[in-house]
Amino acid sequence: MSIDAMSGAVPVITIDGPSGTGKGTLAHLLAARLGWHLLDSGALYRIVAVGAEAQGIASSDIAGLCRFAHDMKVVFSPGAEESIRLDGQEVAPLVRLEESGEKASVIAAIPELREALFERQQAFRRPPGLVADGRDMGTVVFPDARLKFFLTASSQERVQRRYKQLKNKGVSVNLSALLRDIEVRDQRDASRAASPLLPAKTAVVVDTTALDIDQVLDRVLAKVGEEFSRTF
Repeated sequence: MSIDAMSGAVPVITIDGPSGTGKGTLAHLLAARLGWHLLDSGALYRIVAVGAEAQGIASSDIAGLCRFAHDMKVVFSPGAEESIRLDGQEVAPLVRLEESGEKASVIAAIPELREALFERQQAFRRPPGLVADGRDMGTVVFPDARLKFFLTASSQERVQRRYKQLKNKGVSVNLSALLRDIEVRDQRDASRAASPLLPAKTAVVVDTTALDIDQVLDRVLAKVGEEFSRTF
């Protein structure tokens, strides 16, 4: 039974924020800890970008992108080891490439695509609960979420984290170029007309600059325990 069964609603916890703040890792660990379902909405746009390109669908082909988004079958597996399956195939390594993030940021500004993915995102809301990670989960997709978090971190710290992550994967990357890319993406995400990157009014803002993921998880679990009057 859902811990929110008294209200009849499947509970949702949203985790929003820019890339490099640790929200993706946090969402995976939190969902695994609670035994809830996981939605990585940012990955959905990356998946569309990767899958559509593989099928020869241009980023300017709005109708084609929307068709692909509607038909694709995606499964996220929460936990320390990320797994994303698209139509039965593991695509996490491709989805997490920096170039995939760049392409996703561009197509995420397309209102028609955001609308096409909206219902898909809503469908992830199943008992016993959902942890939703993204940029507009608490403001647009799940405005009725029981608990909302917004993670931040300095640009320099986010660049260092992304740099180490890519280097560990054997990907060659230029630190200065990576900083420029992140700053450009932040500006684009914050200023876009469709669902700009902003914290929900009731969001708990967590600055992760000086925190490791275990410290962030502990803080979030403390808030979850307070909200649901239960220890996890």
